Amino acid sequence: MKARHLFLLILFYAIASCAGPRKLQGPFEVWERTVITLSDSVMYVNVMSDFEDSMLLKAPCRDLSDEELQSDLYAMLTRKMVCTVRAPQQGGVGLAAPQVGIRRRIVVVQRLDKEGEPFEVYPNLRILEHLGDTVRGPEGCLSIPGKRGTVPRSEGVIVRWTDPQTLQAVTDTVHGFTAVIFQHEADHLDGIIYTDRAESVWHDAEWEAERAPYEEAGAYKKPRWLRGGEA
Repeated sequence: MKARHLFLLILFYAIASCAGPRKLQGPFEVWERTVITLSDSVMYVNVMSDFEDSMLLKAPCRDLSDEELQSDLYAMLTRKMVCTVRAPQQGGVGLAAPQVGIRRRIVVVQRLDKEGEPFEVYPNLRILEHLGDTVRGPEGCLSIPGKRGTVPRSEGVIVRWTDPQTLQAVTDTVHGFTAVIFQHEADHLDGIIYTDRAESVWHDAEWEAERAPYEEAGAYKKPRWLRGGEA
């Protein structure tokens, strides 16, 4: 971490601590609240090619408390996560919270198995059971742009998450490519990247070409406040 970036983080925590213990006991940690509130509606997606980003992506995530699940910050974060994965410059089918800088067990999954193929949010997600045969198929990741790999996955899964309204556990059985998305995103929550499981990885020139105009427009540039105020 660059010295200026480290100084700014220390200063931020020092100022926050002066606000008193009540402020620090609210939902989410101080830095998480900063990322959620300062991020644009389309959030910066961490990439493995950036060292600081990679350290975050490789760390396991933790659950959200009941208070956090029913907070305005959670609602803001999940709205921004959905906007991010659906944005033309990303165009993904799934997104995990650590990819946008939040080490919490939250994923967005496009339910290709449902009418209208909606994007749905799953907090405190866990896979309870893997079902069926192992199938191999191509996968990509917004955090490793321009690459794809062949990854073995279970044909089906039983997933569990927490309903933010009732705070009760909910389970679902999912099959096909939607089950692959759940497995890919659940791996992110444990600090596992698809390349850790891939049998082969290759360069995807078509994907890079699609991203090139957005790259030129600065769509993937790390925000200045995440780079310690550097130009």
